Amino acid sequence: MKSRLMAKIAMATAAALLAGVAAAGAQTAAQGTIKGTVERLTIIDCGQSVGPDKSRWTPGVDVGKPVEMVGNCYLIRHPQGLLLWDTGVTDEIAKLPDGRPGQGDSPHWRRSKTLAGELDKLGVKPSDLKYLAVSHTHPDHIGNVELFPQTMLLVQKAEYDWASPLGPRFKPTHPVTKLEGDHDVFGDGSVTIVATPGHTPGHQVLLVKLAKFGAVLLVGDAVHFQENWDKRHVPSNNVDRDQTLASYQRIADLLTQHKAQMWFNHDKAQSDKLKKAPEYYE
Repeated sequence: MKSRLMAKIAMATAAALLAGVAAAGAQTAAQGTIKGTVERLTIIDCGQSVGPDKSRWTPGVDVGKPVEMVGNCYLIRHPQGLLLWDTGVTDEIAKLPDGRPGQGDSPHWRRSKTLAGELDKLGVKPSDLKYLAVSHTHPDHIGNVELFPQTMLLVQKAEYDWASPLGPRFKPTHPVTKLEGDHDVFGDGSVTIVATPGHTPGHQVLLVKLAKFGAVLLVGDAVHFQENWDKRHVPSNNVDRDQTLASYQRIADLLTQHKAQMWFNHDKAQSDKLKKAPEYYE
């Protein structure tokens, strides 16, 4: 009788120990999830434009038809620090009542808000940013890079070294990490830069994993509009058609693998449906 009682006590003790181990493991796993999760993603209005000829982006379709576009910037808040993705057209355009007219088939850009002002409303100072990354180096994406002269810039080496016809794009004193392929920004898989050349030699997109909303792929100019994606149009000003098509496939694979939404940078119809600062996604 006594031996049976002792056996029951031993079994109960072992069960309690196992439960404690399981609870500790669950707590550790939960802590790991928190550590590796983006806290919020905020979309910032970084300009509006009208392209005089949509067929620049959809060759052979809608020739001569104007197209309204937007330009967004994205602030990602992570436990390890802040990342700003793209910077839009220069804030100086906000001082021009009629904006900055385009040349040839390039868009006519306007800014009703400045990036500096929008960050200030969010309580973010330039020195608060840990990283600054750009999808590529066209002027409507790097217009305000030097608002953050001390922030580490994450850009593909192929893009940084590209002899752009538009001339120098970054000050040589700006701190930079030249990437050669994909890059896990915070080392936990929650924010990943993915190389997608084609539009420019070192174009890159950003995969962001949000705890509540899920995964989002910020595609920069790898894909301009929903129509480009649906019909796999290759814009006439892309530097490499084959690379563009390969990057389309890479993007399709990422969307499937991570069950991600694709957010276009210039698609006004989609952008109008998304929450903008000071609202955010978690």
